[in-house]
Amino acid sequence: MKSDEYRPDEATGLKLIFRAFQYRNYRLFFGGQSISLIGTWIQRIAMSWLVYRLTNSAFLLGVVGFAGQIPTFLLAPFAGTLSDRWSRHRILVVTQVLAMIQALILAFLLLTGIIEVWHLISLSIFLGLVNAFDMPTRHSFVVEMVEKREDLGNAIALNSSMFNGARLLGPSIAGILIAATGEGICFLLNGISYIAVIAALLAMRITPRKTETQKINVWQGLKEGFSYAFGFAPISSILLLLGLVSLVGMPYTVLMPIFAEEVLRGGPHALGFLMGASGIGALVGAIYLASKKGVLGLERAIPLAASIFGIGLIAFSFSRFLWLSLALMSLTGFGMMVQMASSNTVLQTIVDEDKRGRVMSFYTMSFMGTAPFGSLLAGGLATKIGAPNTLIVGGLSCILGSLIFSRKLSSLRETIRPIYARMGIISEVASGIQTATELTTPPKG
Repeated sequence: MKSDEYRPDEATGLKLIFRAFQYRNYRLFFGGQSISLIGTWIQRIAMSWLVYRLTNSAFLLGVVGFAGQIPTFLLAPFAGTLSDRWSRHRILVVTQVLAMIQALILAFLLLTGIIEVWHLISLSIFLGLVNAFDMPTRHSFVVEMVEKREDLGNAIALNSSMFNGARLLGPSIAGILIAATGEGICFLLNGISYIAVIAALLAMRITPRKTETQKINVWQGLKEGFSYAFGFAPISSILLLLGLVSLVGMPYTVLMPIFAEEVLRGGPHALGFLMGASGIGALVGAIYLASKKGVLGLERAIPLAASIFGIGLIAFSFSRFLWLSLALMSLTGFGMMVQMASSNTVLQTIVDEDKRGRVMSFYTMSFMGTAPFGSLLAGGLATKIGAPNTLIVGGLSCILGSLIFSRKLSSLRETIRPIYARMGIISEVASGIQTATELTTPPKG
C-alpha cells in the first residue's frame, strides 16, 4: 500500500515511529515475526538452561553455542550470493518451515525422555544451517516490503524493536515455563509459533524483483561481493567493528546461566529476568532509532554504542545484586541494539541493490558468524578465569575497538557523503530519493 503524499519529515509522534506500517507486506511480516520470535527466545533460554542442567559445564555451554552458530560463519556469504539471485520470499518460507521442524524434534526428544547432549549439538548445527540462509535473506528482504527508501531505516529499527520486544517477553516466559513444566514445552511452543510467520509470508503480495541472469558462477559472485564490501572503507569498518563486538562481547548470553545460578544465587527465574532486562534496554534503543527521521548521524552512534555496551559488560561483571545486575543488563542491551541497528541501517542505505544480499551476508557473518568462536572463547575463559573476568576482557575489547573506529570516523563520513548527496539525504541536494540502482558504486578492492 503506497502513500504518495506521505513525507517522513512531516510526520511526528507515533506516526513517525511507526511509519513503515503503511506498507501491507511489512505489517504482515512484523505481526508474524513478532509471534515467532517470542518462541525463538523461549527456546534459546530453554536450550541454554537444559545444557547446563544436563552437564553443569560452562565449556559445553560454549560448545552448543558454537555448534549452532558456526554454520552461519561458513555459509552466510554463499547464502547471500544466492539471495541476490533467487526469490528471497521463497527462501524465507523454506527456512521457517525447516526451523519449525527442528523445534518440534527437540520437543519430541525431551518430552519422551530420550534427550542427550549429542542431540542438542546435532540439532543446533541443523538450525545453524537454516539460519545461515535465513538471516542474510531476511535482512535483504526488508527493502522489498518497504517501497520508499526513506522509510528503510525506520523499518530496520522497528524490526529491532520487534526482536527485542520478543527478547523481553520470551526469556521471562521461558523462566516461568522451565520452572513449572520443564524445557520440553518451551520447544513445543516455539515450533507452534512458526505457523504465524509462515502464514504471514504466504499472505504477502510480492512484486517479483529483477535478478541477475548473467552467467557468473557462485564463487565469482562471492568474490565480487567480498571485493565490493571490503574494498569500500565505510562498509568494511562497520563490519569489522561489529565482528569484534560479536566475538568478544555478545557471548555474554552464553554465560548468563552461570551468573544466574552461581554469581547471583538465582535460578531459571533470575536467568529470565536478566535476559528480559537486556531486552528492555535493547527495546528502548530500537524505539530511539525508530524515532529518528533519517540516517544522518548514525555513523557517530556506532562507536558510541559499542563503548556503552563494553562499559555495561564490565560493570555487570562486578555486580552481586540482582537489581543492579538488571539495570546494567538494560544498559548493555541498549548499547548492543543501537550499534547493531545503526550498522544495519547505514549499510543498507549505501549498498548497491544487486549486491545487497552479499553485503548483508557479511553483516550476518560479522554479527552472528563470529559468535560461535566467541562462545568457545567465553566458555574456555570462564573455565580458566571465571565468568566475571571473562566479561571484563570482552568489555575492554569492545571499548578499544570503538576508539579505533572513532579515529577513522571523519574520513568515513567524507566517503559516505557523496552517496547521501545522490540519494537526496543531504539538504543542499535537490529533493527526491533515488532508487537503489541509482546509487554510486563504491570503489572495488
